[in-house]
Amino acid sequence: MANVNTEQLKRVLKPIHLWAIAVGLVISGEYFGWNFGWAVSGTVGFLIATLVITLMYITFIFSYTELTTSIPHAGGAFAYAYRAMGPFGGLMAGYATLIDFLFATPAIAFGLGAYLHFLYPVISVLYSALFFNVVFIIINILGVKESATFSVFITILAVAELLLFMGIVGPHFKSANFLSHPMPFGWTGVFAALPYAVWFYLAIEGVAMVAEEVKDPKRNIPKGYISGLATLVLLALGVMIFTGGISDWRKLSNLDYPLPEAISIALGKTNSFTKIFASIGLFGLIASFHGTILASSRQVFAMARSGYLPKGLSKVSHKFKTPHWAIIAGGFVSFIALFTGTTNQVVIISVMGAVFMYMMSMISLFVLRRKEPNLERPFASPFYPVFPAIALIISVITLVAMIYYYFMLSLIFFAGLALACFVFILMGKHKAILNEDFMIAPVTV
Repeated sequence: MANVNTEQLKRVLKPIHLWAIAVGLVISGEYFGWNFGWAVSGTVGFLIATLVITLMYITFIFSYTELTTSIPHAGGAFAYAYRAMGPFGGLMAGYATLIDFLFATPAIAFGLGAYLHFLYPVISVLYSALFFNVVFIIINILGVKESATFSVFITILAVAELLLFMGIVGPHFKSANFLSHPMPFGWTGVFAALPYAVWFYLAIEGVAMVAEEVKDPKRNIPKGYISGLATLVLLALGVMIFTGGISDWRKLSNLDYPLPEAISIALGKTNSFTKIFASIGLFGLIASFHGTILASSRQVFAMARSGYLPKGLSKVSHKFKTPHWAIIAGGFVSFIALFTGTTNQVVIISVMGAVFMYMMSMISLFVLRRKEPNLERPFASPFYPVFPAIALIISVITLVAMIYYYFMLSLIFFAGLALACFVFILMGKHKAILNEDFMIAPVTV
């Protein structure tokens, strides 16, 4: 399948851009979504779940960086799985990655709408979410360097605000509040909370989607991943623990805006700083929203370029050098999700895609180590095979827990995968050999 598209993505991204994209993709997870985990596990139960998932992400990112630097392709896990396991491996990893990012975008849009509604109750959550969707589709079409520079600015503001949040609520923290009803559902609650702990870090793997736009990717991608993960671990644990000690955590466990509510409890609802904080809080959500649109569009672009999605979605704008049709297609999916789902449901679906993709990536790593021992690996996974094995085992446990506790949503996810496989076979794509730079022996068919 020869690639006839002559337009190329520009290599303009530096380590600071990668740090901003990595942190920006994820940082909304610190602002909302994770608190739903308290409702099913309690504060201590969720802390345990978060520590387990933090271990998974540390081992995963160090392992995933090996794949990203060895095969710097916009398809990310799709490209790695295709090279390791062939067309069906690529299909499953690509499907999971699409679900991960395409559903993370509307979940964050819901959060944006909820924060704005907190500030101005007359503004509809849904309509403001749709508005943000349109605005950031346009920003992403305008150019990757411009959007990445915006990411740096907005991410620094978001990180600063979370540090400010911890500084404000820290003096009001009471361990008695945090330890009240610590594990109301016992150890079963810990398993039920795993997907919400994933939300703390979900989408950091999106840095791989801009690998073709990075200057010196083999040196700069590890810097972006590792510095980004270190930042996020600090913020996730700090925000969760401090918020849990402000008041009765059960008041915050089902809100889309837990941090402004925590500030209002600490300082009083009439305090002007409460609304100021909520206003600044939009920066964190905007940073992730912008980043997930960037990452999801690159996944659509890569899979379309490889023939797994309609070829027209792989077109690159001559003027802006961005995959404009892929960006618009992702926005269309986000619109549908906003009209049909709730924040909680969309978060779970997105996490399911992410966890399945993590599994496929770690399996790809093991297969490539055996299949291609001489593949250039500028960054080798430390403590191999222990690190990728830990990431794989925790991913499997998390997926099993999600299937058990969220069975209907799991059915939707796997029904979509089955449908994708059926169409794939029907179109004969499983017999095609890709002629792309991530393949070992390119063949035109």
